[in-house]
Amino acid sequence: MLYPPVDELLKKVDSKFTLVNLTLRRAHQLNNKAPRLIDHPRGSKPVTIALEEILQGKIKAKQLKKPAA
Repeated sequence: MLYPPVDELLKKVDSKFTLVNLTLRRAHQLNNKAPRLIDHPRGSKPVTIALEEILQGKIKAKQLKKPAA
């Protein structure tokens, strides 16, 4: 079984695309020595830590408004 569960992660964002994009950006920050936002992650890899941060609500995606036509 995967941790964190994808079903639970998708409740935190509006789409799979957003989840992948948010995870990628945060993992990149972690690779560049950004501090962790959780104390005891289950894994040591940046992607795993990023997913756990999203699951715990430490990282959220900002929704951009569509321009008025």
